[in-house]
Amino acid sequence: MKIEQLYQRFDTCTGVCTDTRKIEKNDLFFALKGDNFDGNKFASQALASGAKYCVVDEKSYAIDDRYILVENVLETLQNLATFHRDTLGILIIALTGSNGKTTTKELINAVLLKKYKTTATLGNLNNHIGVPLTLLRMDETTEIGIVEMGANHPKEIALLCEIAHPDYGLITNFGKAHLEGFGSIEGVIKAKSELYDYLMAHKKTVFVNENDPIQVKQTQNYDQVYKFGLNSSTDTRLEIINTQPYVTLNYNGSEIKSQLTGTYNFNNIAVAIAIGSYFKVAPEDILNAIEAYTPTNSRSQILKKDSNNIIMDAYNANPTSMMAALENFKQLHQERKLVFLGDMFELGNTAETEHQSIVDYLEANNLGEIYLIGENFFKTKVNHNSIKKFQTFDALKLHLQDHPIKDSFLLIKGSRGMALERILELL
Repeated sequence: MKIEQLYQRFDTCTGVCTDTRKIEKNDLFFALKGDNFDGNKFASQALASGAKYCVVDEKSYAIDDRYILVENVLETLQNLATFHRDTLGILIIALTGSNGKTTTKELINAVLLKKYKTTATLGNLNNHIGVPLTLLRMDETTEIGIVEMGANHPKEIALLCEIAHPDYGLITNFGKAHLEGFGSIEGVIKAKSELYDYLMAHKKTVFVNENDPIQVKQTQNYDQVYKFGLNSSTDTRLEIINTQPYVTLNYNGSEIKSQLTGTYNFNNIAVAIAIGSYFKVAPEDILNAIEAYTPTNSRSQILKKDSNNIIMDAYNANPTSMMAALENFKQLHQERKLVFLGDMFELGNTAETEHQSIVDYLEANNLGEIYLIGENFFKTKVNHNSIKKFQTFDALKLHLQDHPIKDSFLLIKGSRGMALERILELL
């Protein structure tokens, strides 16, 4: 079936779904395949659950006209999303980066919502499936789409750009993330800059943090750049007033008090303010949006549990984000501080070196008591008796049962797979 014909059927559906457990009446179901499943086998179940049509790529499952047979379901989903995006003609802002993508996306959305009808990526649905689903959620009322793009291998951002056709874009930063797939920090820079490559090739606008030398270098020969940062020569100039415990900054003569901690979040806030300024959102509306934004989902949340105060930053971790969190925590003036760090994943053959580098930093800086959790941290060499290692979460749990923590200020940071938010239950 041609994409134009499929689009006509899509237009009669209420939405798109790839999971039979989440089917809503009159959805268009895409029978995706994975390493351990074949969505074709669930097509009939999708129809029984209320789907109007099912897109399949195995002929034996296409038993009546409710089944739409295509060559490849995933490619069809992506092509339909591109066709839909181009048909609507929505302005698309794309963002990627090693750290802070989701927080930055949510801040941008909060600011732009003050003036525009937006549709933004839900959670971190930012891959080759999530980006098409985000585009297909947009409709005629959407004025600006905000599309988060994630990647752990080269050419993935390039593919997502070919799907989303962004008009504007930004890269939050370049850090030591997904080194297993990118190979090195140079590989990270090259892969993330695929967004710049697309935007520059299509004469689109790039938002650049002037205080990030890599961003400046990667866009130095391009003139459609909107700059922001601490320099007086930028298009949107900002000033840091304080970052402890929350980021406070000056914009347009007004003081903005955010609910986010750390210098690294200043950069995320700065992006949102710059984009709001570019799209002519009133300064007072920008201020209100930033001050009202509350972090969720274990991303730089400041929580209280009994007598303990906690910076919960356990949604994800890599060497760059972990070091930034530790630097921020070091600056906090608190009487009793404790740090819980979980393993960092997807580092490939650099895992041993990167985990040892974190331990070396901890030994050289006084951050209070340190608890390291996971196989990688357990293998590190530790010389300081303030640092305790636990091979498993269960080992940590047993320790805390005998050594309860009270009246302390805690940092909890680790990769998603470590699920360190479970520590809250132990306090």
